[in-house]
Amino acid sequence: MDTSPNSLTDFTMLLEQYKLPGVDMALIIDARRKDIEALTQANRIAYEGMQKLVQKQLEIFSKTIQQIQVDAPNALAGTDGARTVTQQSEIVQQRLHTAFKNMREMAEMAQKSQSEALTVMTRRADQNIDAAKNLMKGAGKLGR
Repeated sequence: MDTSPNSLTDFTMLLEQYKLPGVDMALIIDARRKDIEALTQANRIAYEGMQKLVQKQLEIFSKTIQQIQVDAPNALAGTDGARTVTQQSEIVQQRLHTAFKNMREMAEMAQKSQSEALTVMTRRADQNIDAAKNLMKGAGKLGR
């Protein structure tokens, strides 16, 4: 859906052509505008969360490569073969531990981003429900 100012203005003018008794078209148009704003905000939050996640992945990858470049030659420099295997095993365990810790952090980042986006949409849905309730109360008064 095109949400540019011109398309919203065109949509507004189209709706205003239809005058329905008891229906506040400005209120309906404003509600749809708020829907679009909430969706835009939720998408922005999700997009920014994804950017942070990708940035974190690149940072982790870069650090891991740097650590391997430093640690691997040092582990192989030992003169005792058993000692070298033990050191390599320890290095692998350390890297796996770090990788799992980083994966947990990334999962938490993704969850936070999704939660924030969902909060925006839930808030807007609640506002729509409240508006519908108010419309029903107003329609009930008209019928009396």
